[in-house]
Amino acid sequence: MLLLITPGLIRNSINVIDDYRTGLSNDLKLVENELITNIFLILLASALAGLFTFLTRQTIINVSRYVEFDLKNEIYSQYQKLSLNFYKMNQTGDLMNRISEDVAKVRMYVGPALMYSINTLTLLIIVVIYMYKQSPILTFYTLSPLPFLSITIYKLSKLINKKSTIVQECLSELSSFSQESFSGIRLIKSYSIEEKNTKDFEALSEKCKKSQISLVKLQALFFPLMILLIGISNLLVIYVGGIQYLEGKLEGIGTIAEFIIYVNMLTWPVASLGWISSIIQQAEASQKRINEFLVQKSEIINKSEEQVEINGEIEFKNVGFTYKDTGIKALKDINFKLNVGDKLGIIGKTGSGKSTLLNLIVRLYNIDNGDITIDNKNIEEVNIKSLRSQIGYVPQDVFLFSDSIENNIKFGSINSSTKEVIEVSKISDIHTDILGFKNKYKTILGERGVNLSGGQKQRISIARALIRKPKILIFDDCLSAVDTETEKNIINSLNNLDYSTTSIIVSHRISSIKNANKIIVLNNGQIQEIGTHTELMQKKGYYKQTYEQQLIEKEISE
Repeated sequence: MLLLITPGLIRNSINVIDDYRTGLSNDLKLVENELITNIFLILLASALAGLFTFLTRQTIINVSRYVEFDLKNEIYSQYQKLSLNFYKMNQTGDLMNRISEDVAKVRMYVGPALMYSINTLTLLIIVVIYMYKQSPILTFYTLSPLPFLSITIYKLSKLINKKSTIVQECLSELSSFSQESFSGIRLIKSYSIEEKNTKDFEALSEKCKKSQISLVKLQALFFPLMILLIGISNLLVIYVGGIQYLEGKLEGIGTIAEFIIYVNMLTWPVASLGWISSIIQQAEASQKRINEFLVQKSEIINKSEEQVEINGEIEFKNVGFTYKDTGIKALKDINFKLNVGDKLGIIGKTGSGKSTLLNLIVRLYNIDNGDITIDNKNIEEVNIKSLRSQIGYVPQDVFLFSDSIENNIKFGSINSSTKEVIEVSKISDIHTDILGFKNKYKTILGERGVNLSGGQKQRISIARALIRKPKILIFDDCLSAVDTETEKNIINSLNNLDYSTTSIIVSHRISSIKNANKIIVLNNGQIQEIGTHTELMQKKGYYKQTYEQQLIEKEISE
């Protein structure tokens, strides 16, 4: 605001010169002193204004970065809380775009937009007061274009908000497509569809380009409009001010110069209205997208804060479950009980509900009906974090991080020692393979373990589950990529663990589950057969047929 004194100083300087020119003042020394004083004050005001502007920008922009940091953390934390259904119904690219692009738009509002808005409003009010004191009539003519400007900004802002939403949605779609392409690059290359994939990307990119160009064209209307209105204001100042000066209604000709400076002082603030409005509208659209996820509640509610030690007794009582996103009824009237230390084998056709049953034990979903109990306590009454921390879960689709092999194994228990890492690696029959690598356990894996075979990734995942010495151990068809000899070694090692664990193994190979205390055959979400290996062989059902078929296949392969 210090710069607001400069127009008055320039007015005085011009009036002093004009007075000397017209003979109203004859003291040249006085004129020189007046001019030197005014120049010094102008320079001082400019320097101080620059300093305070720097401090203001530093403060507001730093605050905006802190807001960005906190908002990203809040969104990421919210992502962690939401249930698995949320991730099935939303694309990864969209999630990433909201935590990056949308947050960046909101930061621009909290930083530059807020700063310039406050500056523009304050400057406008003070400048209008200064102008009115000098000449109310000239002030009226100078500001007359502003109502038209306000109406135009309001109408354009609504259109910008609409188009900004479309742009952000399009960017999310583009991010999702890119993420899927990078994740499935092996498949794309294997099927030789790089050209088609590129064309699809170009088509989507073209769509995003058109929506962004449409938005930019609309935003581009602001600045020419501002320049036009400012030019009109300058012309009005010169014309009306000139007439008033000639009529002797102005203090001096310096007043016209003062008003021109005031108008031009408002040039950037007024011109920035369009830019600020655009930022605000984009931020509004982005904040709306962010809030869509922030207000969502997890379907899985932790009803207990009590940390408990579980023993591993599991019971299903008339359990039924339906996937909300597809409406598929995955499980119907499931009943079985596992005592502490029992070993359960599950077999069935693809889509029979095997993985779903395991996900319910980890409580990744809530059941529709029936009861699941852990140690005779309803699973919904057991602290989720406590329950999951005592479960070793090896999924079908192994996920390894871009980190060392040791840290990938320690992921299940970050405080474990190197000795413990080696022990579980031996149990999962991966120790010898790791020693064959140049950097052994310090070997850095590529994205998702791309530099390992399928069997090696599965065995590292098994080691990750074992290192936490779980009370419940779950294998979801995780031995499918290993040979029968390796499978046999792993199963034997699991049978000889030095601690008690309730084990559940899902497999297509009967050799993996035939020694289990209890075996379940699932079909269309229902238990078709249940019993031990001997009992099921006597029933002469699906289990026996599968077993005999696998024996024949083994004999042929040998």
